[in-house]
Amino acid sequence: MSVVKNAGRAVIIGAILSMPALSVAQVAPMPRVPQVPVVPQVPQVPMVPMVLPEMPEMPEMPPMPVIPPMPMIPDFELPDLSELGPMLAELPMLLEMPPLPDLSSLQSLPKIVNGPEIRAALAAAERGAVIARGALDAARAGSMLGFALDDGQRPRDEEARQREDEARQRADEVRQRAEEEKQREAERRQRIDESYQRGQESLERRAWARAADSFTRVIEAQNSTRVDAALYWKAYALDKLNQQADALAAVQDLIKRYPQSRWIGDAKALELQVRQNAGQAPKPEDETTEELKLLALQGLQHSDPEQAVPMLEKILQGTGSPQLKSRALFVLSQSNSPRARQVLTTVAKGGSNPDVQLRAIRYLGTNGTAENRAILAEIYAGSADVDIKRQILRSFMVSGDKARMLNLATTEKNPELRQEAVRQLGPMGAREELWQMYQKESSADVKRQILGALFVSGDSAHLIDVANSEQNVELRRRAIQHLGTMGRTSTGEALVGLYAKEKEFDIKRTVINSLFTQNNAESLVAIARKETDPALKREMVSKLSLMTRSKVAMDYLMEILNK
Repeated sequence: MSVVKNAGRAVIIGAILSMPALSVAQVAPMPRVPQVPVVPQVPQVPMVPMVLPEMPEMPEMPPMPVIPPMPMIPDFELPDLSELGPMLAELPMLLEMPPLPDLSSLQSLPKIVNGPEIRAALAAAERGAVIARGALDAARAGSMLGFALDDGQRPRDEEARQREDEARQRADEVRQRAEEEKQREAERRQRIDESYQRGQESLERRAWARAADSFTRVIEAQNSTRVDAALYWKAYALDKLNQQADALAAVQDLIKRYPQSRWIGDAKALELQVRQNAGQAPKPEDETTEELKLLALQGLQHSDPEQAVPMLEKILQGTGSPQLKSRALFVLSQSNSPRARQVLTTVAKGGSNPDVQLRAIRYLGTNGTAENRAILAEIYAGSADVDIKRQILRSFMVSGDKARMLNLATTEKNPELRQEAVRQLGPMGAREELWQMYQKESSADVKRQILGALFVSGDSAHLIDVANSEQNVELRRRAIQHLGTMGRTSTGEALVGLYAKEKEFDIKRTVINSLFTQNNAESLVAIARKETDPALKREMVSKLSLMTRSKVAMDYLMEILNK
């Protein structure tokens, strides 16, 4: 029994011992890891002992020399600067110097050597300190006085120039505001005239609705002086649109508001025509009839219009369109018959509405015979209407009547008309007459207009005289501005010469702007090289930087960059 048990134990033990072997047999063998090579050992560097060289012995210092006693300084008396007190009080103070040490404390130091030499040295030091303080005060007073004579004078000059510039600038602003107000008023009148003219053109094109709108703008414009005329033509356009009720309202408004108007006769005739057309459809034959009349007038224009004078006079007094009346006037102006000239003269003197009168005056100027110029002068003398007189002045210019224009430029009491006469002398080439007038004139406004007329006439010589000798700075600037727009060939050299001798900063800046307007880079570079004022030089360089197509300007800018 024990043998069997022992045999069983042996089997079990054998099975247990065989299990690792079976496991190893079932698992795939692992690859063998290669052996890491052994890193050779770094040999040890032997330490070399550091040996410092021996320091040489310091030589012995020589004994300090004995300082001789300070010689006595004679008494020094400071100058009396009390008289400079008021002057020095206004001068800027220098930086405060630190106070000198009080050497009297040296008396309390322990005595190193009991001897007269030390006491004498201390006394001399105290006297030296007193003298040094006096010298410092004298130097401070002298330096402040020098500052007053040199640097102090410069700020006062700059302040004075700045005050002058500010006063001039304020005066310029006041004058500029006044000119701007005049300009706004002129622009307002111009807008009214343009609206009125557009209405007339629309009537000629038979654009009735557009014409009515244009005349409405004239009526509603502030301070409009052509309301009565605009009411008449608005009613005329509304009648053509078959809006008789609105047309009658416009006509009655004209008669009620302007009973003394020269449009009253035309308005009453138009009112009668509108009432006759009320309730009736527009008649195409009316327009056809007017076209036929225009063609008939064109035919009479090339023949003897004597037989048509009564018919032309009737057209001028009727309610025809502006185009029809203008054509009738033109035919009359081409006739040499006494009757035709009498009708034209009657209309020019106010025998019709103002529109027809202005056209008649214009035709008299176009055919500027001596007789027509005399008629215009008579109308001018007897009229109080500024618009009529202005048109006569323009007719004098067209007809070449320089004598009458010059007379009105010197004697006219109305400033607006006088300036208009001066302006018209420019296109007439009246250079010497304008220059004589300028020398006698006292009004700056009139002188300004004369300068404009000299510019229109191309008179650069007299403008250069004004730029060099005129006492009024604003007029000088205006002359220089005109020179800038007249071409550098005739005025460039004069502007450079003016700049060289000019002292006024503002005038110099105006010259710079004029040279820039001329695209005169050569002259700008020439004066920039000599200019020492930083502000003016900066102004010139700024202008040159905009002249990118000028090689002279670009070369000078590169020269500045290379410095």
